[in-house]
Amino acid sequence: MYLIAIAWFYVALFAAISDDTVLGGVLTFLFYGLGPIALFLWLFGSPSRRRRQKALEAAEALNDRGDSGAGQ
Repeated sequence: MYLIAIAWFYVALFAAISDDTVLGGVLTFLFYGLGPIALFLWLFGSPSRRRRQKALEAAEALNDRGDSGAGQ
């Protein structure tokens, strides 16, 4: 996943450098490079965020069960 992001930044950077004006280069990099890759990373990172959240909730539930039984 990160290899795709690095390659996309590489292509977008060279497209921005080859633009005629500085403003055009900045806008090219933002809209052709940064915007699409942010969307890509957000969409493809959702499953790992979901797994991490479930693991955190499971650990908290396990911790809560262990604490309530230890005091009795």
